[in-house]
Amino acid sequence: MSFDDMDVGTIWMDGEFVDWEDAQVHVLTHGLHYGTGVFEGVRCYDTDNGPAIFRWEEHLDRLYQSAKPYGMEIPFDRDELTEATIELIDREDLPSCYIRPIAFYGYDMLGLDPGDAPVKVSIAAWPWGTYLGEDALEEGVDVAVSSWRKYASSQMPTNAKTTGTYVNSVLASLEADSNDYTEAILLNKDGQVAEGPGENLFLVRDGEIYTPGLAESNLDGITRQTVIELAEEQGYTVHDDATISRGELYTADELFFSGTAAEVTPIRSVDDVEVGPGTKGPVTDEMQRTFFDIVESGERDEWFTYV
Repeated sequence: MSFDDMDVGTIWMDGEFVDWEDAQVHVLTHGLHYGTGVFEGVRCYDTDNGPAIFRWEEHLDRLYQSAKPYGMEIPFDRDELTEATIELIDREDLPSCYIRPIAFYGYDMLGLDPGDAPVKVSIAAWPWGTYLGEDALEEGVDVAVSSWRKYASSQMPTNAKTTGTYVNSVLASLEADSNDYTEAILLNKDGQVAEGPGENLFLVRDGEIYTPGLAESNLDGITRQTVIELAEEQGYTVHDDATISRGELYTADELFFSGTAAEVTPIRSVDDVEVGPGTKGPVTDEMQRTFFDIVESGERDEWFTYV
């Protein structure tokens, strides 16, 4: 869906609410030229108790942590960002939405060192449905292993959600799309599974759940953390520090993506090889139902910030 088709009219920028069309930056903004920004993707769900932001505190933790390697001091505290986000959702009267907080080096000078460039902060929210397609949650998606490798933590911080590093994900997604796949899987520099362009990956084998460890060049996703916790509560053995080879993708009983945008999405084939029977598997189905039961009910107060 294009932004032009959405009934949203306000964005929070540097302490003020501005009209959507006026939320602009200078063409010589440092973050535009060098990718020096950090961001989050967060969902607000229409729960039984009203609109509620899912795991907002954890997303804020990661936002501030992502800024540290770049020497970026975000000029607003957690309470200010929380109040701004709640008011933004309330102003737009959004029962559910996707939220994008972003902080970046702004307009002052150009040069690789941002120097005294100001740190600018914005928050936008808009309706956003199923990220990988309306049928993806039930039927699963067809993916391909990308020819592009995920960058290593010795090259750029893999535990920071940085705007510039997502060029790596864009390349993988464009390649997958050009070959008629819904999404990609990236391998790390050693040829082991890292993650999707914007999702973490889980593998199911013999009733146990595996997901690449953080040393495999993947982001510590908030939904990843949620799935691990829920799976353990359901009695599954979860190997959350696994090394997964490319070959294991083809012989897995089940595969699924997790992410704020993708939520819990089954993978039905990799490189045209069916995963299991080529349908959503029972473990994936249970984790998906458990996840959606919680975000739709809002039954865990510690995971929700209510609007």
